Amino acid sequence: MKVLYLVSAYPRDPDDVITPWMVETIRRLRPLGVDVEVLAPAYRGLRAQTVDGVTVHRFRYAPRPWETLTHDQTAPDRIREKPAFLGLVPGYVASGSLAAARLARTGRFGVVHAFWPLPHGVIGLAAKRASGVPLVSTFFGVELTWMEKELPFLSPVLRRIVRGSDAVTAISTYTADRLKRQVPGADPAVIPFGATVEPPARLPPARTDPAAPFELLFVGRLVERKGVHLLLDALATLAPERPVVLRVVGDGPERPRLQEQAARLGLGERAVFHGFVTQDELKARIAACDCFVLPAVVDAKGDTEGLGVVLLEAMSYGKPTIASAAGGIVDIVRDGRNGFLVPPGDARLLANAITRMMDDPAAAREMGLHGRQDVEAGFSWAVIVGRLADVYRRVAGRA
Repeated sequence: MKVLYLVSAYPRDPDDVITPWMVETIRRLRPLGVDVEVLAPAYRGLRAQTVDGVTVHRFRYAPRPWETLTHDQTAPDRIREKPAFLGLVPGYVASGSLAAARLARTGRFGVVHAFWPLPHGVIGLAAKRASGVPLVSTFFGVELTWMEKELPFLSPVLRRIVRGSDAVTAISTYTADRLKRQVPGADPAVIPFGATVEPPARLPPARTDPAAPFELLFVGRLVERKGVHLLLDALATLAPERPVVLRVVGDGPERPRLQEQAARLGLGERAVFHGFVTQDELKARIAACDCFVLPAVVDAKGDTEGLGVVLLEAMSYGKPTIASAAGGIVDIVRDGRNGFLVPPGDARLLANAITRMMDDPAAAREMGLHGRQDVEAGFSWAVIVGRLADVYRRVAGRA
């Protein structure tokens, strides 16, 4: 079966690090008999290409210098930063719709799958109308927040996309519930996306040096909704004699402010900012940490974690987790079993959870083992691509 993916961004060359989860999804679907081609917007005039064996069709939507609505950052963030980019959206949707319809009419595809259905669901509906090929739409959550907060007049469009889709999926129960509230009668299947860090065959060894600092790890883009500012506040409340270090892996617009905050709090070597790291170094950091932390919050735009895939990566290494009970995180972290959940925005309770994890290494180790089991049972690639392939076969069969 051949499936056409409609996406906002796809790697521009084999070394491009964007959307690694989608690249992995496509790779993992092949052994199940699902061959994926991608339709993505151009980037500064970039045309059709093959990236690591995947055919990538590109549609032009503006003069070459202006084709930067996607890829470098999400389109909503780009538009918030520079509202003039909103003027590119009509051309984007029109050009994408024409390209999708043309590809769907070739008869090569059994299913069209639209990711981020606002606006790609509109593009998917154009492909379905032109060819009769069934449409699957996948929601992530941030697009629903954006519509609800800033574009409520698009509600009829959202309802049309959902009702015109042959199947709808969401990456978490949080996203599914939001969609059900906005579109009564919607019945999305919850299919998360998986970790792109390959889990080790054997778990890293347990701590052997009791004098070594307890190592906390955060990995992610440094933006407000990740809650790293809260983690720094929590770290500052721990007694100075407690040996603990926080390693922050990732970069983003909030990094200068966070580093200033760490200096102001006098954290010194307790907080280390590593920036972007290689895949090998990331694996080494996960293997070396004692606990993974994701203190997500609801940011000023109303966004929060749609899923929290970095938690899956850490748990696959047998690491216990501490995270906020926000968004899709609650699908992953089970309080007291594979980690601790704390209310979002509460630095005091976050510090308490860190202290509990430090004070009971045996319990922490057991939580890590449970986490690895939970990932294998509900979030492994075999489970994820199996569910996706089932959806494709079901809608293709109905067609």
